[in-house]
Amino acid sequence: MRNVFTAAVLASAMVWPMTNLHAEQLTMDRLVEAPALAGKTPQNLKVSPDGQRVTFLRGKDTDQFQLDLWEYDIASKQTRLLVDSKVLLPEEEQLSDEEKAKRERARTASLKGIVEYGFSPDGARLLFPLNGELFLYDLAADETQQANRVRKLTNKALGFATEAKVSPKGNYVSFVRNQNLWVIELKTDRSIQLTTDGGGLISNGSAEFIAQEEMGRFDGYWWAPDDSMIAFARVDESPVPVQRRFEIHAEDTTVIEQRYPAAGQAKATIKLGVVRLRDAAPAALAGTQTGAALLPAVANTRWIDLGEDTDIYLARAEWTADAGALSYQVQSRNQRRLDLRAWSAADGTISTLLSETSETWINLHDDLHFLDSGDFLWASERDGFKRLYLHGRDGTLKHALTPEGWVVDGLLAVDEHNDRVFFASGGPDPTQKHVYMSPLSLPVKEVRQITREAGMHNASFPKQANVFVATHSDPRTPPRVRLFDADGAELAVLEANELKEGHPYWPYAAEHSVPEFGEITGTEGQKLPYRVFKPADFDAAKKYPAIVYIYGGPHGQYVTQGWTEGFIQVLARNGFVVFQLDNRGMYRRGKAFEEALFRRMGTVEVVDQREGVKWLRAQPWIDGEKIGFYGWSYGGYMALQVLGQASDDFAAVVAGAPVTDWALYDTHYTERYMDHPKDNAEGYANSSVFAHLDGMRSDLLLIHGMADDNVLFTHSTKLMSALQQRGKAFELMTYPGGKHGIAAPWMKKHANNAILDFFHRKLKR
Repeated sequence: MRNVFTAAVLASAMVWPMTNLHAEQLTMDRLVEAPALAGKTPQNLKVSPDGQRVTFLRGKDTDQFQLDLWEYDIASKQTRLLVDSKVLLPEEEQLSDEEKAKRERARTASLKGIVEYGFSPDGARLLFPLNGELFLYDLAADETQQANRVRKLTNKALGFATEAKVSPKGNYVSFVRNQNLWVIELKTDRSIQLTTDGGGLISNGSAEFIAQEEMGRFDGYWWAPDDSMIAFARVDESPVPVQRRFEIHAEDTTVIEQRYPAAGQAKATIKLGVVRLRDAAPAALAGTQTGAALLPAVANTRWIDLGEDTDIYLARAEWTADAGALSYQVQSRNQRRLDLRAWSAADGTISTLLSETSETWINLHDDLHFLDSGDFLWASERDGFKRLYLHGRDGTLKHALTPEGWVVDGLLAVDEHNDRVFFASGGPDPTQKHVYMSPLSLPVKEVRQITREAGMHNASFPKQANVFVATHSDPRTPPRVRLFDADGAELAVLEANELKEGHPYWPYAAEHSVPEFGEITGTEGQKLPYRVFKPADFDAAKKYPAIVYIYGGPHGQYVTQGWTEGFIQVLARNGFVVFQLDNRGMYRRGKAFEEALFRRMGTVEVVDQREGVKWLRAQPWIDGEKIGFYGWSYGGYMALQVLGQASDDFAAVVAGAPVTDWALYDTHYTERYMDHPKDNAEGYANSSVFAHLDGMRSDLLLIHGMADDNVLFTHSTKLMSALQQRGKAFELMTYPGGKHGIAAPWMKKHANNAILDFFHRKLKR
């Protein structure tokens, strides 16, 4: 579960001098209108494998959600549009149900046009999907042949193409069509079908719902580095119970029979197979990618033995650098054990490289990297903080690569030639994110900070790790994009995005609220970070209503030092103080801080938020009788919990798309934190909001999308009925066709304004 409605992005406390003294009124509507308030902020930045260019996606000036493909040429220092998505596809985009679901899982459902792309290994071509088709863009083509640079690879009449990749050697393009795995041999244009049993409850090459939504795994197949083999997941959903739910749209209602594995129920079964391309190619000679009759490949799948226990999760898979073995990660159902195993391509033998165990749960990650020597890098929280370690090819631990007490956000790049590793971390300050470098061959003694300015840096390296492109923001600086060498020297500015006249945010900049940071001590001695946004015309002699705006759940963090121009700013401009506190259970402060909620969600989080409100109410400029609370998703769950357990602290509460009963939520997420229902019946009962209905005395606005397939609408309908039976009045706003993220801009506008209106009525009158 992730917060998907309004992403609060960040800041630090000082008076910010402005020359634009006549700010316009920033409205909730303006947040989703064009051009984007944050400015021309590139997305999905990548340095090409040949090091010649940086590519990225960017919204149009007329529609910030319609993305086009751009490049920055490093030699000429010129930026140019490569593919205009509207020119390539003038009509309305049509997506398959699978693609819609994937975008909902990836939190890109509001985006249109080109939403993802990838390079060929030589950097000469770009692959991207659009409208169910696959396109290959030739960067090396003659400038005069611009119209011929884009080559359509697939025919949508045969089925939508998804999950597209260019093979590591560049010989093939792979994709999933009609729940089967296909490849196109680029030299001959031949289409090769690698699996044939996909359809209905069986899918090949796609990540299942739980993997996408809760495990952070969007891949369902994996190429061997030499293009010789593909490993793939075969998913059988037949064991998963059917949830019959209504998707209520504006003009119709559909009964959806969704295979939704709720906590304690059966989940999909997974098989892991490997096919060799040389076995498949001969059977495809009669077909082309546009032909009506495609012969299926006669490919013998080699199935990997995942063990006698089938009630497990396939967490990750990755080939070794020499293609000699496929590594794969098997996680136990209770998520307290994670095995990294290796399957030999030569003889099919299986070895266990390492095992992670925990008394609570194992957090999954994407930080496995195999070296040319066969050694590998691995991330572990074995000492309470996520660190990177070097292991020998047989799994033997050699040494730690990152400092004790630091939380590593992720491995960024490995430069074996120069004996160094690059990683992202807040270092000693979890409110920031930087690029750091550590030696590879020696135990960590000291690390070098590569990015220099305070704030948040999101970086992307090419494979050779000689340069990186980074997006940086801080409380006074909107996101800017620059290219650096590996030592941190600035090479080029791709997007300065200066906040000056002409910038989309400039008319509103004079009233920008820069938050104050601090830390309070909780009931058990824990340090709880907070930030406070005050109105631009703040007068310490006055008393202001306040809104506590949080997520509150695992893997969420709000108290960070970056730029924010959105929802919080509108609230501050409407005379509210906005308070955010990262409670126990949240991310980037170590495992002990996270696992305090194990088997008892809705307890320590509420305790910590009440401590935050105690501090807030003690401030002389706060009206202690006019404090509200707002959250979405897990934040919506938290809103209902504080309503039930702490109505004396809050005059009004807004709960968006809330979980109300963890027994209704999915297996992987719920059981990770709450254990299996049969092993923690008391914990499930106490964590449900229905255990606290009698305490719900403050005013409530409940919001939910009526087609939500993540936190099902059932969560809210069950709550509505329970409140009505008790005669409890509440306000309700539902959105026909709305998914978990309320993605449509008009929905966001309406929901934002409904929230603002509710707080005006309840806290300012």
